[in-house]
Amino acid sequence: MKIFHTADWHLGKVLQGVSLIEEQRFVLNQFTDAVKEEKPDVVIIAGDLYDRSVPPAEAVSLLDEVLWKVTVDCKTPVLAIAGNHDSPARLQFGNRLMQANGLHIVGKPSNSGGGTIVQVEDEFGPVQFHLIPFADPSVIRNLTQNDRIDSHHRAMESIIDQFGELDPSKRHVAIAHAFVTPFGEPEENTSESERPLSIGGAEYVAADLFKPFHYTALGHLHQAHFTGTEQIRYAGSPMKYSISEEHHHKGFLEIELDKHGEITVEKRALYQNRDIRTVQASMADLLNEEPSPDYVFVKLLDNAPVLFPMEKVRSVYPNAMHVERIVNRSLPEQASSRLTDIERLDDRTLFESFYKEITGSAPDEETRTIVDEVLQELLTRKGDSL
Repeated sequence: MKIFHTADWHLGKVLQGVSLIEEQRFVLNQFTDAVKEEKPDVVIIAGDLYDRSVPPAEAVSLLDEVLWKVTVDCKTPVLAIAGNHDSPARLQFGNRLMQANGLHIVGKPSNSGGGTIVQVEDEFGPVQFHLIPFADPSVIRNLTQNDRIDSHHRAMESIIDQFGELDPSKRHVAIAHAFVTPFGEPEENTSESERPLSIGGAEYVAADLFKPFHYTALGHLHQAHFTGTEQIRYAGSPMKYSISEEHHHKGFLEIELDKHGEITVEKRALYQNRDIRTVQASMADLLNEEPSPDYVFVKLLDNAPVLFPMEKVRSVYPNAMHVERIVNRSLPEQASSRLTDIERLDDRTLFESFYKEITGSAPDEETRTIVDEVLQELLTRKGDSL
């Protein structure tokens, strides 16, 4: 069985006030083209289809467009679950109607606090997919009336236990949205664009819980990797959603599941029309660069302040997201070297002292000249007002 594993689409994402919807359409068109050409048996979307619980209309429209292409045009079943960014009730609306076209979306746990099983056949027999939507431990605790469920690990353990002993005559794939680490130990998130699942270290789930499954398709972390064993994997997000993901290689996973439940994994790349990246240069060097439509975060290396930096940057990078000046903020080693009698210093000396403390070096002649001109203008204005 050939499976396409993807996750964390975050449709409707806004970065620095800029909607990424057209970039998402550009990337997901590559994904649907791959589905059309290679005809996988199943497409998995492991949560966070939307970026927020009440998505904008254009995000809903894009999801409808993509799911129609996959399920109706390509006749490929889609198995999707809600992530922590999604609204379970909204995502699950009409799911019984959509199942007729091969679209299975599970937004929330069952009334008993369990997951959902969907069975798909291939030439070797049945494969059972165990869909586990994101659920806060308090939700599972309420549904199961089990007061011991006080962490995401225990909530996941409870859901998996409800599946019972897995039928050894069938192959089994889990689909979950969680922060899974090899032993449930804390780890750094792979992206600053993904919010924590809980406060106080209760968000981590141990990978051991998924060992009974032949493959586990995870969502939540935005960098593709396996955790615990190679059968337990994150697909990562299909595109970059913050500058912290600048060096991620985005795409989706192609999984081949043989008749014995053994897997082979291939990472398939997806490319953005406009990259998200850092540009570090002086303003003079930056203005000589080739124009680019990329979403850039600019770090200016100029020692002197730059007037209207964003206007200048956008003459080269019209979609620039952020500009900051990198300065040496190290303080003098000896506190005694600080000037203590500030009232006795003239304006020029005060400026030079401040400049050196902030940048780590004395102002150059051009900067001194500009400051002298400004001080002279202020002095003239003051004289005219007397």
